[in-house]
Amino acid sequence: MAKPLAQHKSAWTAKELRRLRQLARQRMSARLAAAELGRTPGAVKYKAMVEGIRFQFIEQPVGVQKRLARKKRRLAKR
Repeated sequence: MAKPLAQHKSAWTAKELRRLRQLARQRMSARLAAAELGRTPGAVKYKAMVEGIRFQFIEQPVGVQKRLARKKRRLAKR
């Protein structure tokens, strides 16, 4: 059974939309952005499409995602 998301079916806030745009500018995949925002990948892709936000990478191989996540954690520690 899948773990329920805290943001399930809730409206997008202005803060979340700003963060979505920021993540797209940082060249993060839609899947990683979804994890960051606590939303499903489908919800993030749909909202990006509706808002005219373009992700360079919609899906990335798991190895690339892990490498980008490690890089992000290293940068956050600085």
